[in-house]
Order: sequence, then structure tokens, then C-alpha cells
Amino acid sequence: MGEWIHLDTAAGPARAWLARPAKPPRGSVIVLQEIFGVNAHIRAVTDGFAGHGVVALAPALFDPVQPDVELGYGDAGVSRGRELVSELGTDGALQVVTAAARWLREAGHHPGVVGYCWGGSIAFLANTRLGLPAVSYYGARTMPFIAEPARAALMFHFGGRDTSIPTDDIARHRALQPRAEAFVYPEAGHAFNRDIDPIHFHAASAALARRRTLAFLAEHTS
Repeated sequence: MGEWIHLDTAAGPARAWLARPAKPPRGSVIVLQEIFGVNAHIRAVTDGFAGHGVVALAPALFDPVQPDVELGYGDAGVSRGRELVSELGTDGALQVVTAAARWLREAGHHPGVVGYCWGGSIAFLANTRLGLPAVSYYGARTMPFIAEPARAALMFHFGGRDTSIPTDDIARHRALQPRAEAFVYPEAGHAFNRDIDPIHFHAASAALARRRTLAFLAEHTS
């Protein structure tokens, strides 16, 4: 369903996976990857949004520092992904998001952002610093920034069994972002939307979070 396009960003050139719906769109979204790159899973998530009528664009956030990154989910992939996060930096990631938002606006859309894990934290910052409506899935790196004021509609999804985001941190999200919608899925852990991962995927939680996310995008990006 999707295809690669190229973005000119302040951080350097980057590819992005673009998926368009078959019918007139009902919103648009920038899909922000985990630390493993815009791999087959993230491309499938992006295609899935298009299947629900949303124009979806997944920028390859690591491209400015290392092109074509697709890492495995084992220890080596986690280690290299963390290195790339540090090499790119938060500002570099937001520069790529800015270019993706500009591309969608120039195409006539009003984008929001949905991010997963590290991408969930970047999605939060895309809200507070770029003013984009944002949905953050289990963004474990958000806490240092959680007091930044939201500039647009905001939604959080948390796994109740996610040890990387303890209940006290969830409470801080709710206290410091009182206008945001924050949902906890009691039976889910971290990465519960990663459907190619039988250890982490929780189908019922993922389906409910997806319905809520689609409703959010229809309301705030159409």
C-alpha cells in the first residue's frame, strides 16, 4: 500500500514511508517509530492507518545519522537503537518531524502525530514544541519533559504491566497534563501494539487503543 518518499530536513535527508487511503482521507498522521527504525512492523502500522482512511507518513528518524536502519528486537538491536537515539538527539528527531509535518501541510492536510515507545516521547514533544495533536503510546522517555505545557490535543496509552512506566509516572502524566486523555490497559505491558512480537503484543488492548486513536485523529486532524 505504501511507498518511500524523500524529505529534506534541517537534520539531513530522510526517507519517509507514505501510505494513502483508497478513499478521500479522514485525517492525517505522522507515525513515529520505536528505536528499531521504520521496519516492516512500522510500515504495516502506517499502512493500517491508511486502511482506516487516514493519510499516514512514517519518517525514518535515524536517516540523518545512519540511513536505512531496520534493527532486530534482540539485545544487539536494542543497544544499537539506543546509540542512534543519542546520536540523533531530540532536536534532530523534531527537525525530521517538522519536515514531515510540512510535507503533509503542503499536500493539503492537517497532521497529527502518533508515536510508539521512543517515538511516543517524541510525539509528546511534537505537541509541546511544535503544536501538533499527538497520541503517545508508552513513551518511557517522556518524564524529563512532562511539565512542558501541551499546545494541542493530547492522548496517552499505557500498559498497566509496563515496568518502564510505573504507576507513579502515570500519575505524574495525569497531574501535569490534566487536559490530556490518559488510558491504562491493565493486562498489557510495554510495546503492546507490536503485533509481530508474541511476548509483548496484547491484541485486545491494541485494538481498543487503535479505536481511540482513530477517533482522536478524526476529531483533531480532519
